[in-house]
Amino acid sequence: MKFIGFVKSNLGPNETYEQVLKELDQRGFEINFSKHQWMGDTLFGLIIVETNRGEITIRWHLNQKFELRLEEVCKNDFDEFIEDTLEYLSGD
Repeated sequence: MKFIGFVKSNLGPNETYEQVLKELDQRGFEINFSKHQWMGDTLFGLIIVETNRGEITIRWHLNQKFELRLEEVCKNDFDEFIEDTLEYLSGD
């Protein structure tokens, strides 16, 4: 399975990353690998996680409180979500 996620966070980039991993663990995902990418001058980032239940990619942005929403998607939508987010992060 593949999942995309959306996070609103009132935390900084590193704390958001840690909170997302903690939240996934609490939802029963065993994390095998994860990475985090963001730009220092934007309040926006991308987290990619490999788990026992499938791959997850999460787009986050700063907001008033922490909130995580996950959706199961097909491979094409998953790949497109990553590409779109990376393009945005790189400024292309």
